[in-house]
Amino acid sequence: MASVRSHDGPGPLRRTGRTIGHALRSPFTGTARGIRKATHAHGAGESGLGKLIELHAVNGAGDVMITVALASTVFFSVPTDQARGRVALYLAVTMAPFILLAPVIGPLLDRLPHGRRAAMAGSMLARALLALTMSGAVATGGLELYPAALGVLVCSKAYGVVRSAVVPRLLPPRFSLVKANSRVTLAGLLATGAAAPIGAGLQTIGPPWPLYGASVIFVGGAVLAFTLPPKVDSAKGERKAHLVHPHDEGAVRPEPLRESATPGSAKKSFRSRGKNGEKRPGLRSVGPSVLHGLQANAAHRALSGFLIFFLAFLLREQPLSGQSAAISLGIVGVAAGAGNALGTAVGSWLRARGPEIIIASVLGLALGVAVLAAAFFSTVMVAALAAMAGFTQALSKLSLDAMIQRDVPEEVRTSAFARSETLLQMAWVAGGAIGISLPLNGVLGMAVAAGILALGAAASVRGLLGAARRGSPHPRVA
Repeated sequence: MASVRSHDGPGPLRRTGRTIGHALRSPFTGTARGIRKATHAHGAGESGLGKLIELHAVNGAGDVMITVALASTVFFSVPTDQARGRVALYLAVTMAPFILLAPVIGPLLDRLPHGRRAAMAGSMLARALLALTMSGAVATGGLELYPAALGVLVCSKAYGVVRSAVVPRLLPPRFSLVKANSRVTLAGLLATGAAAPIGAGLQTIGPPWPLYGASVIFVGGAVLAFTLPPKVDSAKGERKAHLVHPHDEGAVRPEPLRESATPGSAKKSFRSRGKNGEKRPGLRSVGPSVLHGLQANAAHRALSGFLIFFLAFLLREQPLSGQSAAISLGIVGVAAGAGNALGTAVGSWLRARGPEIIIASVLGLALGVAVLAAAFFSTVMVAALAAMAGFTQALSKLSLDAMIQRDVPEEVRTSAFARSETLLQMAWVAGGAIGISLPLNGVLGMAVAAGILALGAAASVRGLLGAARRGSPHPRVA
């Protein structure tokens, strides 16, 4: 009889329990399957790009947890004057040293081309440990918090540099770099938006809890980094790129120097060659598009850093009309995030059509909105500038990525991404420093924002339009 019952299948209670368990799990498993399907679509799963998209999402979620914890300590928990001093100290201790470290990070990573997965995993593990270190000091805001924050910042930027260098290695067939970067960026934005309220909820339990959450997330990211394909660590065919001005004397020429060159050419030839007489490729040999694109993007990144810090203090002291300080900051943050997401989506749709024209156009568009915000300072104009800054920064960066893919030979492309990202991070630091130092005057701040963009336009727009008329020096290979 017992044998017969064993073949009758589970009893009603067990079947009911399984049904309930399946119903409870299905929203999560279904969501996970949907995310995996989206990240692995169009060959991204086979090439490994899907894994990188997921890794970048984990990175964004961990970073925003730390941001929530630090914001509550150095900004919201103290009076405005004291908060300004703390944030200035945060910039001095964590941002300013990065300006000195930035020129080192790119060349250092060039020397570690075989350890990119380990480098990304290491940056995750280091941030996990630093988050735990900060959890003991975050409630008191002690000075020991700032060296740990420095380490988190440097590890985050190092991860970003390596990630930019890795993307070209994971492109699926017939997949443009601008489309790949838009997917990676959008995943990070979505993860940040999802993790921010979770971090805020953990903050209500206690100041260290967002840091505990960040530590767990980064440990998971370290494991995920090693699931990337082995070709990420391959340095086959790569050489270093050197960012040099178009008129520098010793820059590399597209064609070999002739034997009948002038006496000064011997010096040029020596400078343009490495060991064993090997030519050192540089970005100058591909024309001015990339350099002018970097100048324009530096203006966008400086504007981003400026608005983050200036508006944070301005809106806390002088909230938008009829709104509290928290609601005012929320409006601006949502506007900037929506603009960034829209710019990423538009960049993917454009697929690098005329990137020089796109960069010049969005820079002019952002400048026009900044001028209007200074002339007609209001709630609407501040939100409009935040949204436009997010939109133009995302679209301009994707277009710069497209130009690097098109103009920079594959053997130096990963190095070019490392150096371009380093320069843009330095611009963000400079913009943030300006935002901290300004008086809390809305019209003045918007005028300074317009001035940052005007400098970028003066340095880059003419060169971008000229490069667009002449065409790229290296035709893009499909």
